[in-house]
Parts: sequence; C-alpha cells; structure tokens
Amino acid sequence: MPELLISTDKTKLNLALVHKFLSEESYWAKNIPLEIVKQSVENSLCFGVYLGESQIGFARVISDFSTFAYLADVFVLSQYRRKGVSKKLMEFIKEHPSLQGLRRWMLATSDAQELYRQFGFRKLSKPASMMEIVVNNAYSGS
Repeated sequence: MPELLISTDKTKLNLALVHKFLSEESYWAKNIPLEIVKQSVENSLCFGVYLGESQIGFARVISDFSTFAYLADVFVLSQYRRKGVSKKLMEFIKEHPSLQGLRRWMLATSDAQELYRQFGFRKLSKPASMMEIVVNNAYSGS
C-alpha cells in the first residue's frame, strides 16, 4: 500500500474532487459553485491528503497566522475513513509551523466532535459573547 502524504502544495490539489465532495456529499456546502471553491482554496492554507497519486482528503485553514484560525471543509473520502487518516491530518495541521502560538482556533461541526476533542477543541467557553451571520441555502439559488 502506498504511503500517506499530507501536503500544503496547492498545485497538487484535485479541485474537481474537492468540489465534488463539498457540493454533493457535504452537509455544509451543498451545491457550492466551483468558482467559490477555487476562491476559497486561493485564500486559505490548504491541506491535501494523498495515497500514492490519489487525493483522499482535504482541509483548509483560514487564518491571520498570528492570533486566529478557522478550520473548514475537512473531509476524508468514505472508503478511507476509520483508518486514522483524519487523526493524521489533524496532527499535521496542528503542528504546521505557520499555525503555532495562535490565541484561538474555531470550527463548526455537526458530526465529528469526538475527533476534534482529541486535538483540544471544546464547546464555546462563552457562547453568549459569540455572534454570527448565517446565510442558509447560500448555494441553492433560493
């Protein structure tokens, strides 16, 4: 079996695969247009997960690289889940030199709290102080 590789080299990313997963399989970015995916990749620190020449996972971090990071669009293709791939990806992300010493990390997840707890994520300590703007069905055209 080929060795697992995690890389921040954006030229290696299979954008068609990332777009397909996000637009068709994710619950958070259903119907996201390809152009939006491309722009989000351009403006984020991206992590591709590869087995041999095939991309099997992805994540991106939006950050000022000084105080704050938001972890987004994390996925591992279904046939590679439950094999430790997401843990290796998270270890790689948390150890990345550009993401050290940050005051706050955030993410939103409906189904992977146990994974992220292993890497220090917790429920909001002061949820009353947090605010958001949510645009429901942003990519559905309605």
